This record gives sequence, structure tokens and C-alpha cells, in this order.
Amino acid sequence: MVDPSGSIASRYPISGYAIFRRYVAFAFVSGLANLVTQALSIRVAPIYPLQLSILCGTATGFLVKYLLDKRWIFFDEYDGRASELRKIIVYGLFGVGTTLLFWGVELAFLHIGGTDEAKYAGAAIGLAIGNVLKYLLDRKYVFKARPA
Repeated sequence: MVDPSGSIASRYPISGYAIFRRYVAFAFVSGLANLVTQALSIRVAPIYPLQLSILCGTATGFLVKYLLDKRWIFFDEYDGRASELRKIIVYGLFGVGTTLLFWGVELAFLHIGGTDEAKYAGAAIGLAIGNVLKYLLDRKYVFKARPA
């Protein structure tokens, strides 16, 4: 049954597991876009390869992930320039915050364990926590559900 509000989410009902699969797939796709952009930017502008490649890759990965999440995870519709700018800024700030959390957990495990294995275990745990937290923050503060 279609919700009379006509929102995208009501037109395309989807299970929580399907959202989870999409979220994981989109994280992979945006990471791949980041790495491909880094490789291309090094070939195009080899003057400052590391800094420029990281900047270009991060920007590309961010944009790809934002657009995929907006449309296929949160089913968010266009709300006008000011609202969209606010969403992008808040989405980006949450991304920075959860990245810092990820790095903190990774480095804490390295400091405590003192091995590469401990570092990678911390990275996996930090990444998992960061992604769950990012999803919850985005759902509540960035892509707010519209009332029916």
C-alpha cells in the first residue's frame, strides 16, 4: 500500500536488511571511487601527488557516498538550496567525527597491543562502530524522516 504522503520512502518500502546491504555496498563503492580518483589525480597532476590525490579522492568518495545515501538509504528528496547545503555540511561534519573515532580506536589498539594485528583489529572495530554511529546520526539529524 502506498502512503498518501507520496514520499519516496513510502513508494519503495525496503527491509532493514536491504538497507544494511546497500549501506555496506555504498561504503565499498565510495571507497573505490576515492582510490580510483587518487590514482588518476597522481597521473594528471604529479607535482604534489600525495596531498592532491588524498584531497581529490576524499572529495569524490564523499560526494558519491552522500548521493547514494541520500537517494537509496534515506530516500531523501530535494528541499531547496539552503536545506541541501545544511544537509551536506552536517553529513560532512559527522563523517569527520566518525573518522576521528575510527582513527582513535585504531591507534588505541596499536598503543595497547603494540602489533600490526592489534592495529588492524582496532581499525575493524573502529570502522564498524563509526559506520553504525554515522548511519544513526545521519538518520536522525541529516535526512530526517517526513511525517506521513
